[in-house]
Amino acid sequence: LAHAIRLLLEYTETPYEDKLYSCGEAPNYDKSQWINEKEKLGLDFPNLPYFIDGNTKLTQSNAILRYIARKHNMCGETEEEILRVDMLENQIMDFRMSLVMVCYNPDFEKLKPGYLEQLPGKLKLFSNFLGDRKWFAGEKLTFVDFLMFDVLDQNRIFEPKCLEPFKNLKDFVERFGVSRGTPRPPLGGAAAVGAPLTLCVCPQALEKVAAYLKSSRFQKMPINNKMAKWGNKKV
Repeated sequence: LAHAIRLLLEYTETPYEDKLYSCGEAPNYDKSQWINEKEKLGLDFPNLPYFIDGNTKLTQSNAILRYIARKHNMCGETEEEILRVDMLENQIMDFRMSLVMVCYNPDFEKLKPGYLEQLPGKLKLFSNFLGDRKWFAGEKLTFVDFLMFDVLDQNRIFEPKCLEPFKNLKDFVERFGVSRGTPRPPLGGAAAVGAPLTLCVCPQALEKVAAYLKSSRFQKMPINNKMAKWGNKKV
């Protein structure tokens, strides 16, 4: 959930401290590192990720994205752009959760084929919505593009060929940040399913985002927490 926020902070050249919390190993997945601190931060709704900017203290990832985006006029300008941003923001979260629910389910291996079967239909809707636009709201970049890039990239790690039928989505991802090359060897176990691919920064990528994706600060994996059945290990 924090990845799109980091990308937007990098793009807007906003200085930030990236504070990471870790949980313990199975079977208890000890969360005391976060639990011991969460009530001391002055957050109205203690949760991760959180964002503190002076006296402003926010949780909920999309609220954080909107806060940063408003400072840089990246929420849409015309009524049509604003409507597209508002609708897509919520549609993306539904799409994200559909993968999350599979990844954290004990029956991951049984559920994966069903997810992959319906994935092209969901991607087709996003492809149709994007059409021949450069960005999802129109010609100007908005915060929902960062959300969309994040979720499309996760799905492309999960199923590397999923965007092949949708040239405009492939172009969007590459225009936004990266292409992906040869699959890495499997890691073993459930986390090896849809193993991450080699990162290749495209010449037309957003410069600041591309620099971040090439840097040692960028962590490609894990996508999910340790208790997930996929995307739960560093590579």
